[in-house]
Amino acid sequence: MEIEKKDIRSLTKQQLRDFFVANGDKAFRGNQVYEWLWSKASHNFDDMTNVSKETRAMLEKNFVINHIKVDTLQRSEDGTVKNAVRLHDGLIVESVLIPTETRTTACVSSQVGCSLDCNFCATARLKRMRNLEPGEIYDQVVAIDKESRLYYGHPLSNIVFMGMGEPLMNYNNVMKAIDMITSEEGLGMSPKRITVSTSGVSKMIKKMADDEVKFKLAVSLHSAIEATRNRIMPFTKNFPLTELREALEYWYRKTKSKVTYEYVVWKGINDDKASIDALVKFCKYVPCKVNLIEYNPIDDGEFQQASDEAIDNYIKALERHDIVAKVRRSRGKDIDAACGQLANKS
Repeated sequence: MEIEKKDIRSLTKQQLRDFFVANGDKAFRGNQVYEWLWSKASHNFDDMTNVSKETRAMLEKNFVINHIKVDTLQRSEDGTVKNAVRLHDGLIVESVLIPTETRTTACVSSQVGCSLDCNFCATARLKRMRNLEPGEIYDQVVAIDKESRLYYGHPLSNIVFMGMGEPLMNYNNVMKAIDMITSEEGLGMSPKRITVSTSGVSKMIKKMADDEVKFKLAVSLHSAIEATRNRIMPFTKNFPLTELREALEYWYRKTKSKVTYEYVVWKGINDDKASIDALVKFCKYVPCKVNLIEYNPIDDGEFQQASDEAIDNYIKALERHDIVAKVRRSRGKDIDAACGQLANKS
């Protein structure tokens, strides 16, 4: 019976060094292989040209590299690029490159499907099949960095964990991936250029604060009225606003890092004065800014983009209270690459 080979990227550098020593080789061989796996993002043992053929054969015999493959790539009229990414077990997730005048942002996925049930999001209609491994998250960033260099002539500048899945429900793997993305032995990106977006998993926000993370936090809020929030995001019954508030206050005390609220305004759901007042009040608990996001329909008509007037009312009210607010126009709508549209139609 063939033994199942271990994914070599699940080993630490020290474990790789130990493996080589145990197999009668020098410890530094582990450093060389580690560099190929991460810094050079190699997906094939044969690429490792400073390692002997015998050593490569031994690696092949003992390990696999469970890497991703960009299955299909779509380019939007506005320059947005969407990747359908095939995983080693045949499952697919999506990731997106979003260009602006000055920078390119990678929007990456952390789960296949999603464990939450937000009614307005296409990804939530796919059941969560599994968490992504650190290497699979890392690979999405590497692929988008290559596309950024190819299409826009410069390296990737920012990363947002706003693709498929709830990143804080795959906490350990997301943190390991970010460690490698920011490590000098990986991609060497600054953590200040990374934003992790959560739907508000309070206890994990506190854990991030305790772990002294250096990246930014965004919260998909969409309503600061409990009943409305529970209706559009049913799972939030387990994460009430009082708990979320307390977690965010804790986050700010520990990290001194501002929170970004992601907020979609829908017609007849949260476009009234009471919703605006509730958001203004919630914004006063911790230093924050608000991104008002254009809604991208997902076919069923229950949720509709609010009027420009409603958005203006939000902006005016927030600015009156010195809260920074921006309207984020959606990118990549024509290829279903915009916020809430990632649903693996491919």
